[in-house]
Amino acid sequence: MSSLYSWNEHYAGCSGLGRYVPTAFLSQNVNINVLEMECAKKNLMPFPLLANAATYRPDTVDLTQDDEARAYWIQCLERGVDKTVKKAIESQPDSDDAAERANNFQHRYLQHLKLLRQKPFAYGCLNVRSLLDLNEQLLNEFYFKDAYQLQKYAENEAALNELGEVLKIIDSLEWEDRQFALVKGLLAGNVFDWGAQEVVKLMEREGGLSFASALEKLQPRPWLNDSFESWVESLRKRTHKCAVIFADNSGADVLLGVIPFARELIQRGTKVIIAANASPALNDITRDELVELCVKVAEIDPAILGKALSSGMLLIMDNGQGSPCLDLSRIDGSLRAAIIEHEVDLVVLEGMGRALHTNFDAEFSCESLKAAVVKNLWLANRLGGEIFSVIFKHELPQSNGL
Repeated sequence: MSSLYSWNEHYAGCSGLGRYVPTAFLSQNVNINVLEMECAKKNLMPFPLLANAATYRPDTVDLTQDDEARAYWIQCLERGVDKTVKKAIESQPDSDDAAERANNFQHRYLQHLKLLRQKPFAYGCLNVRSLLDLNEQLLNEFYFKDAYQLQKYAENEAALNELGEVLKIIDSLEWEDRQFALVKGLLAGNVFDWGAQEVVKLMEREGGLSFASALEKLQPRPWLNDSFESWVESLRKRTHKCAVIFADNSGADVLLGVIPFARELIQRGTKVIIAANASPALNDITRDELVELCVKVAEIDPAILGKALSSGMLLIMDNGQGSPCLDLSRIDGSLRAAIIEHEVDLVVLEGMGRALHTNFDAEFSCESLKAAVVKNLWLANRLGGEIFSVIFKHELPQSNGL
């Protein structure tokens, strides 16, 4: 039994109690009650700066109600599973049974997706977040703890080699041009997403996808959602006391996008907390990975980033989750305490998973930024744009409804 199941709560099949996919009853008119048990090794608490925690819902679209969106996202994930299998096998080159386990993962995942296509309520609520989390849960069930670890390492090394030059270019610009370059960098970094099939094609072609190419891919202004002028006006009026940035992908995203953006805030006198995943999901950066990278970042820029890391002006923390999305109803208790202690007055949500699939409609009791590049053509068209359309949503504090 131990060879068949990973004994972690919330992983599909972990109980070892036999068949858990109710395939025998799909055609029958029966009522099914679903109990989901989730275990966390840390204290998870609501994000303290939600305007109204009682009414907060992380997910933007309910796939049980939206037939078109449900069909698209399930098909999208079905098409992308081969790539996940490839990365999973590559992540364990010394394993004799990696290919077998990866193929078993693929079979199980497609089985679940087929069920959800037919019965979207089979496991309770259905949304993009739950579909992506299911992918990670099944990878863990088959002992793939970090399917993209080799890819992340390669992209981190490549981005570190570019960081010094990127910072020099940014430092050479006048103030307003610098703010625009930093925002574009934040957005361009977000293009590097192994969860977006259109981008994967670009990254796997000969020569790959460079940061400069990603900058060129961005939609020219005016953007699909364009609050850049509002953001610049806010910067002119005030210096934020502390910002929390929820980071997304490894490589260019965090190192050439988030880090320079955070560096500018630090130079303005703003303390910055970068919150990364507690555990792996796709090619998203984790807290432990980012801590290691920051040792090299400090060597590249000792005067500003190195000093900020040593003085506590730049803190690296985990968000308590291991998902490509973000549920602010349960973040790590230590992060919540730090947000309160340092009086965070700016929230930055970066990436499609954290700022579009989830939290796009979230309201905060402080200033917020939601920045993402729409890397799915279907979704971009649905929102009224084209692929690589830009979401840059700056919002002022909302009244606290509690």
